[in-house]
Amino acid sequence: MLAGVRGFVFDLDGCVWNGPVLSPGARETLAGLDRAGRALAFLTNNSRATGEDIRGRLHALGVTAARHCLTPLEIIGEMISRRWGPSRVLVIGAAELAGAVARAGHEIVDVRDYRRASVVAVGNDFELTYERLTAASRAAAAGAPLVTPNVDARLPLEDGEFVPGCGALVEAVAVAAGVRPVVVGKPEAPLFRMALERMGLEPAAAAMVGDSVPSDIRGARAVGMRTVLYAPAGGAPGEADVVVRSFAELATLAGLA
Repeated sequence: MLAGVRGFVFDLDGCVWNGPVLSPGARETLAGLDRAGRALAFLTNNSRATGEDIRGRLHALGVTAARHCLTPLEIIGEMISRRWGPSRVLVIGAAELAGAVARAGHEIVDVRDYRRASVVAVGNDFELTYERLTAASRAAAAGAPLVTPNVDARLPLEDGEFVPGCGALVEAVAVAAGVRPVVVGKPEAPLFRMALERMGLEPAAAAMVGDSVPSDIRGARAVGMRTVLYAPAGGAPGEADVVVRSFAELATLAGLA
């Protein structure tokens, strides 16, 4: 069923790569799809990187076919503007997240001035402190909408290791504040639709390849794409149209071998 697919959208963490290492066969399969004229796009829920950052990392790993690379940072500032207008945003996360919000015309609020915040944005924060967690929780409890790039609980690394993901942090804030977050990235539709637009394809002509059922498979199905679950340990199709255990298997199903 993948031989007629005209474009593939790939998840990154846990699929194309794990930490700094490409998954076995990924480079070769992606190059083969590109040579066969298949459109390619790459989506990640990374809250610390722009699309340009991701493109550079893929190119450094030899994935030279990477052109369309999207992260929630591409749209989070615009989404805040559309829903709440110019805002005073308390950002708990990386400098890249704060920069993306500021470039959209919003004011960045210091942690000590959390009472001024009209929106709270929480991303992965490798310098998280109890003060920052408290400020975000209090601002959200006081009525500032809570926004996050994603609710992924873990960020996969090589050798099966992980670090707590954005979802773990935002859940702590949400529980303390008694609110639920507005999610910008997968499984919500905007990034999927943007990828399809960049490839120039309708949803039915494209397939999403990813390792997460809640994020990749359900999100892609909701916009009408075909779905491929990347599961090296194996498993039944379930909600995905196809399950593959390797990139070599994906290449075969896509008609490359």
